[in-house]
Parts: sequence; structure tokens; C-alpha cells
Amino acid sequence: MKKQASFLFRRTVPVLLGLGLTAGVVSSCSKYLDVNPQGQPKAEQFFQTQADATLAINAAYGKLREWNLTAFNWLAVTTLTSDDAEKGSVAGDAEFLNNFVFFRITSTEGAVEGYWTGQYQGINVCNQVIQNVPNVSAMDATLKARYVAEAQFVRSLQYFNLVRAFGDVPLSVKPAETPDELNPARAPKDQVYAQIVSDLTAAAAVLPTSYSAADQGRATKGAALALLSKVKLYQKNWADALSASDQVMALNYALAPDFYKMFRVPGENGTESIFEIQSQTLVGNCGASNNQWAQVQGVRPQFGWGFFNPTADLEAAFEPGDTRKLGTILLRGSTTPDGDKIDPNASNMRYNMKAYVPNSYPKDCNYGADQNIRVLRLGEVLLINAEAANELGQSAKALVDVNRIRVRAGLAPLAAGLSQDALRQAIWKERRVELALEYGDRYFDLVRQGRAGIVLRAAGKNFVDGKNELMPIPLSQITLSGGKLTQNPGY
Repeated sequence: MKKQASFLFRRTVPVLLGLGLTAGVVSSCSKYLDVNPQGQPKAEQFFQTQADATLAINAAYGKLREWNLTAFNWLAVTTLTSDDAEKGSVAGDAEFLNNFVFFRITSTEGAVEGYWTGQYQGINVCNQVIQNVPNVSAMDATLKARYVAEAQFVRSLQYFNLVRAFGDVPLSVKPAETPDELNPARAPKDQVYAQIVSDLTAAAAVLPTSYSAADQGRATKGAALALLSKVKLYQKNWADALSASDQVMALNYALAPDFYKMFRVPGENGTESIFEIQSQTLVGNCGASNNQWAQVQGVRPQFGWGFFNPTADLEAAFEPGDTRKLGTILLRGSTTPDGDKIDPNASNMRYNMKAYVPNSYPKDCNYGADQNIRVLRLGEVLLINAEAANELGQSAKALVDVNRIRVRAGLAPLAAGLSQDALRQAIWKERRVELALEYGDRYFDLVRQGRAGIVLRAAGKNFVDGKNELMPIPLSQITLSGGKLTQNPGY
């Protein structure tokens, strides 16, 4: 029996759990036997009705908040590799996380494999939707097109996460039918980026600007354009980043007046929100609706597990009077604006305030299971717009954008007359404190800015230039591919 790579894009439908946007998904395991999975319908048997199509697209969203993509594996790769977070918790607990703090990462690291596998499992679900929903006969044509566009957005987000972490990665845009499609080689990152841009452009042309309450949280035109602007920022395509972010800013978004409240459960999907991973629990079905992003970061032992804590360096990055500091860093022994007294004997000095859920909020499942994860919001789009405008020599426009962010934070506006480089540094600093500990951008930002080695070595990390700009390709995947997958330099 032949073994195949764990991200196989089979023509079978993953098990779909629950109903609505919080539906979960159980997909591929670490290894496959060369037989059809038992107990799962083939795609052509499943995609018969509009209800089937709805379950499938909901599963694509549900996949975004499972363990690999929100908890230890996600936070290890995206957050511990930055200067914003340290392992936290207590000595001896999950010590493997320090491999990411100090860049001792190897190709056998389980968290890297989990990150890789989780993204590809989600892509598999999206591919099924994109391939099969157009062929559902008894379904409204407009809804068909929308579901496909939603899947294109989600797939783009997952490929963006992959290409930033690994560089060249296998690229599959439909369920596999041939041996080569079951086990694709790594595609050049430019080709992956081209697919992302194509998907987002197509999605933006179809998706609505808003939804009714029943469909709140689905990808919108603004979400596709916002992610497109971010992708273009990473490609250093300043003109396209400016154009896409301009289009988002022309839509009906507004900065939330209170930074702290924006990250509480009542502040979810607010005026600033562009796309959030929805995490509302299903009563009586915690397994299907579970999100442990907040739990693994909560104050130990009071709320959660106490990992992924803000560093002293991040705390010091906030200017005096910056209200974002209260909304980002939760201090041991403090009292939160919601009235919770944080244990003065908690295991660590600092915790991620963005992951905090007040004790007064009802809990049907684990701590923080209802805490949405903010992926895209207007604050980031303004900073994308500012950075692109500055790189294009439009300093006045850039200042307007960045000063909207600073004024909301209670800070004085930046003065006119800064050099392009000085304004660039100021925008980068604003990006750090505005988005800290939110959706894991700091490490990737440092890499794209070309200063990862300088900044991270100054933070006491063993970052090696020419190696640690990328994660290793999981050795298990190379083995399962029969050596078809190649390793990144240095690993």
C-alpha cells in the first residue's frame, strides 16, 4: 500500500460538523493509505443540493479556527518567532516552544508540521467548494457564485499564510485526479502569489459589501480587497497596494472609538472589522465550535494556560499615553476595565489582553471559546495605505492615514516634513503596536522589511540570515512525497 503526502486533495468530502458559520471540519490525517476513506461520501455524491453546498462552505470557515490554525502551532510559527512574545507559562511546560523563541527550529518540529497540514486541509475544503458548487443543479446561480468567491478568499488567506512561512509551496487549485496532482512539487512563490492575486481579484468582483445578520462574518468585497492590499504590500507592489487599500477605505468602515472594547466579545464584527474568524460556541456541541486561541494565552492559572506572553520589549514600544497599550498588554496584579482582578501571583508578568474574555461573559465551553480572532480591520488597511503611499513619494497622504491611527490611540499626530525613511520607520513602528499579538504578522513583517536578523538578534534570538527567513519544510512531508518535496536552505 503506497503512502502519500498528508495534504492530498482527494475527491472526497471531509466530515462536516454542526450547522451555520461555526461548522467545524475533520479532514485528512497525517498519513493516507491508497484507498478511498471509509464513511465519507465522494464529492460527486455529496454536492447534490444547496444545503450540501452550504455545509461545505461553512466547513471552510470552520477550519480556520481549529487547533493547527489558531493555537500552539499557529502561535509558535507566527508569534514566538517575533520580538513581541515569549513562551510564558511555567518552566518545563511545553519547552519545545522555546525552539521557536530562539530559532532552534528543525524539520521534525511538530508545530511546523501542524501549521503546514492545517493550512492544506483547509485548502482541500475550499478546492472542493470551488470545483463542485458550480455543478449543483438545484441552486440559485448568484449564491453559487458567492460561495465560490468565499472559498477563493479563504483559500487565498491560507496560501498567503503558507507562502510567507515556507516560500515555495505545493500549489493545488482543484481536487486531485492524477498521481502528480496527489503529490505536487513545490511551486515558485511568485506563482503562488499570482494565484492568490487571481483568486482575490475574482472574489472581490463577486462578493457583496455586507450581509444580513444571519450571514454575519462571511467574506465580503472589503475582505477580498483588504487581503489583496496586504498581499501586494508583501510583494512590494506599492501602486496596487495603494489602489486596493483606497478601495477598502471608500467602503463603509470606521475606526472603533475604543481600542480596548474592540477586542471584547461585544465588540466583534464592529464598524472597524473587515474579517474575523467567527468563534461563537454551539450549545451542547463544544467539540464542533471550540476555539482555543484565547484559552492557551489566558492568565495562568486564573483563566487559561498562560502561553505566548508579551515581551518587555513590546511593552516598551508603546509611547506614553498610547491607549493601545491597555488594549494589548494585561499585567499581573492589575484590574481590567471590566473589573477582573488579575492574580498577583499569576505565573507571568504579562499576558495578551486581546485574548482576554471577562469573567462576567457567559461560558458554555472552554475559556475564551467565543472570542473571535481579528484577521483584517480598517486600522491595518490605513497602515498599508500609508506605507504604500510613502514608498510612492506621497508623504502627505501617508501622514493622513497614519495620523488617523495615532489620534485614535490618544497620541499627537506626526508632523509634516519627515524624510521618506523617517516616515517609513514611523509607519513600521505604528504597525507593530497597532497589530501586536493579533494575527501573527510581526515576524513576517520583519522578514519582508529586510531587518529580521538585526531586530531579532538584538532581542536575544539566534536568527541566522539566509535561513530563518523561512520555516523548514516538514521532514514528514518530504518523506511521504518520496523526496519530491525539497528542503529550504539551512535545514
